[in-house]
Amino acid sequence: MENGTGNMGKARGSSPRDLRNNIIVGMLVVLLAVLSFLYFSQRKNNRIIVTQITVQKDSIQSELNRMIVGYDSLKVSNDTLTSQMAATRTRVKELLDEVAQTRRLSLEKITRYQKEVTTLRDIMRNYVVQIDSLNRKNQMLMAENQEVKEQFRQTESRNQQLAQEKESLEKDLKKAAALEALGASAIALNDRGKDTRFANRTAMIRVDFTLAKNITARKGDKSIYLRIMRPDQLLLNKSENDVFRYENMKIPFSAVREVTFEGMELPVAIFWDNQGQSPLVAGEYSIDIFADGANIGTTKLVLK
Repeated sequence: MENGTGNMGKARGSSPRDLRNNIIVGMLVVLLAVLSFLYFSQRKNNRIIVTQITVQKDSIQSELNRMIVGYDSLKVSNDTLTSQMAATRTRVKELLDEVAQTRRLSLEKITRYQKEVTTLRDIMRNYVVQIDSLNRKNQMLMAENQEVKEQFRQTESRNQQLAQEKESLEKDLKKAAALEALGASAIALNDRGKDTRFANRTAMIRVDFTLAKNITARKGDKSIYLRIMRPDQLLLNKSENDVFRYENMKIPFSAVREVTFEGMELPVAIFWDNQGQSPLVAGEYSIDIFADGANIGTTKLVLK
């Protein structure tokens, strides 16, 4: 009877293993919540960047429109100067049409447009100076020129603001273009390919994650690196030639996989083959994931 009662009590209670599993599940839930927050935050940042580029496009279009209005308001009796201004006005209109018809803008195009607008603005300023000299006695034209000069002053102020916004945008674009490994996890496999929790039975470590969707990241072939640090802080590494560039340094890696990233979510699995290597030791393994010279994710693996 006593043995029976004791066995029933053990059946009802939670074993240490069950408690540990519950803790792991809880930690994974928290990790998932954090990763979800980071994912949606990244999406928000991407939308902000697209909005900023659109604002700059609108600003360039507004400035070109103001230039066209300015040319229409300039009057001079000099035929040569009139012909030159007409040609420049045509170029301003052509640039305005090009900007308006461009649907997919990039930072490079915005920079090119801003440089050309600056050049056209300088040319227009030169025309104003010539007209002012030729028509100094014409009070009405002087008043119009004064208005144009005020517009230029305001444009200069806006350009300074655009330069600051551009610098900020470049930083945001670099941050937004970085890859991110979502849901990173690691499992140990024995020599039959089955899950195991024991270090002395581990023949392979598999790390799974998903490269997050990122329309601003550079697309194409990419090398994804793993660094697996043992509990004794030794890196799992098969050759001293297995290195990659990180923050102007070359550091060793444990495993690498080549993938083709097209901007959409991409599941990835990378393996560390421990066969032929020293047996693994029990404890917690720290695993870091790198791509494009940046640390894009991390996870851990505990072996008994």
